[in-house]
Amino acid sequence: MLVGLGAIILSIGAYGLYVFNDVRSTVNSELHEEIDAIDSEAAKEKLNNKNPLNILLLGVDERENDRGRSDTMIVMTLDPNNEKMQMVSIPRDTEAEIIGDGRVTRMNHSYAYGGSNMTVDTIENFLDIEIDYYARVNMEGLSQLVDSVGGITVNNTRAFQYDGYQFPEGKVQLSGEEALAFVRMRKEDPQGDAGRNERQRQVIQGVINKGASLNIVNQVGDIMEVLGNNVSTNMEFSDMRRLATNYRGAQKETSTYQMSGSSKTSSGMYLIEMSQEEIEKTHKMITNFGS
Repeated sequence: MLVGLGAIILSIGAYGLYVFNDVRSTVNSELHEEIDAIDSEAAKEKLNNKNPLNILLLGVDERENDRGRSDTMIVMTLDPNNEKMQMVSIPRDTEAEIIGDGRVTRMNHSYAYGGSNMTVDTIENFLDIEIDYYARVNMEGLSQLVDSVGGITVNNTRAFQYDGYQFPEGKVQLSGEEALAFVRMRKEDPQGDAGRNERQRQVIQGVINKGASLNIVNQVGDIMEVLGNNVSTNMEFSDMRRLATNYRGAQKETSTYQMSGSSKTSSGMYLIEMSQEEIEKTHKMITNFGS
């Protein structure tokens, strides 16, 4: 659920950070993690040419001695030429073949079986798309990130309470712990995962909006500590700098989409089965974005 942490790296955060030479070593040594599933040289070429980019944001609930599962999977597409951004959410219970493993099960199991590499392979195969970059974010980093930018504002469409916090309808100011509770609630939401995914996207946008309005230089220490402890990405410092410079305008117009399918049970496991029409529709939304 902590894609906001990835979003601030990939959208506006790096813009304020790149002026610090010591940040380079932190990014390249603590955050950087290459995976075989992504052709980094091809991604760099797209970045240099200012082509639309597909960035997979993974929110992972990692615990001690347990790799966890990717409870959040969002394909974020940035189009610098038309200054727009698209976020497509894939439900964690989506039925899919796990590439590199062979089992057909919940898509979020791909992370448990083979980490970010297997998740990227599985999503690329499922939607027939190319992922250029990924950012894996540990859930517990959300609270720290939101606090490091001084809190965020979201527009809550449904009043609810969760984990001791009250969330009225309308504009709501969120601290770090409140933001974590805001995106964790699922069972009480009539829309289930779809409602939770929408709140996740609201938090992403809230972090981006708040970060864009701040002098990030003043928060560099706190932000870098959060990123170093909670984020992994195949981006190098130079990639972040170029992305922040050339793709900054993509935040001006944001669209979102939630994949939807039909519920089923297989061997006692709840799954969401996507129709071929839904898969093809989502494929076109991503591959045609910016054209």
